[in-house]
Amino acid sequence: MVDDFAPWQRFVVPKLRENHNLRVVAVASDGLEAVLKSEELQPDLILLDIGLPTISGIEAARRIRKVAPKSKILFCSQEGDVDVARMALSEGGHGYVVKSDANNELFPAVEAVMQGKKFVSCRLAGPASTNLMDSQMGDALRTEDAIAPPPDLILQRKGVTRCHEVQFYSDDSLFLDGFTRFIGTALRNGSTAVFIGTASHRISLLEKLHAESQETRAGIRQGRYFALDAVEFLSYVMVNDMPDAGSFLKAVGDLVASAASGANGEHSRVAACGECAPFLWAEGKADAAIRLEELWNEIAKKYDVDILCGYSLENLRCEEDSYTFRRICEEHLAVRG
Repeated sequence: MVDDFAPWQRFVVPKLRENHNLRVVAVASDGLEAVLKSEELQPDLILLDIGLPTISGIEAARRIRKVAPKSKILFCSQEGDVDVARMALSEGGHGYVVKSDANNELFPAVEAVMQGKKFVSCRLAGPASTNLMDSQMGDALRTEDAIAPPPDLILQRKGVTRCHEVQFYSDDSLFLDGFTRFIGTALRNGSTAVFIGTASHRISLLEKLHAESQETRAGIRQGRYFALDAVEFLSYVMVNDMPDAGSFLKAVGDLVASAASGANGEHSRVAACGECAPFLWAEGKADAAIRLEELWNEIAKKYDVDILCGYSLENLRCEEDSYTFRRICEEHLAVRG
């Protein structure tokens, strides 16, 4: 259910319907109508704007919670203000996407919300929004499966040792921005970071990390940043085009142990990120990619490590890839747009 079919909605909604068997059951022109149709139709998912006639989207969400408690509400608004997003989520929203980023983020947002997880637009995951998912949001948002919490929050949450996230991106700039935030946060917090990627991404990422902050540069100088080649890594852990569990767990276990010991011998938390499974997916080896993600889950459970994987949306070209997309999402605790 949407307030109006803007140009991006005319493009995205049919795509969602085709790839996920979603059906648009109603379109509401104002907030009151959205509440009435929600009560009547009890939809699985409601796409709701903030600036609606009669009553605002936030007030509509507050009322929809009472008349259609099982419906998931995904806000999609031009408002990119953190306080607006916080209010929207506290009043019953399960996700919040900034409209200008909808072409890239709406697809993974719907996936996340339909899986019962939370999603927050990537642009809201910056320093100004470090309290976006805090106690003001209510207990429902303080869960391990919250989607795209601010990077600074990811490494600071207490009692959560398993953090396996996935980021989907439409171009290299978004990939590099997301991974720079992830690695930069780890280095600033005194953790060690490991990146396994292509040669071009390793070079570009190092340049962005050097420009990111003085603390990040200090972490690199202290030997808390490791960059490995994805092709070489895969050649070691792959057997007959599938990841070998023994080789993978030993290689990554040794890598994590070495990284955790740090340059000064003191144990530190490890943040690992890269594009090995995405590399396999791009080569058409979907089963191998999913298996690799399963093995990363074992690493996340066994060690004190945070994991981020980066996938290009260009590889999502057909229904078979759409199935792989859903399986990949299921192997992660959090999805970033």
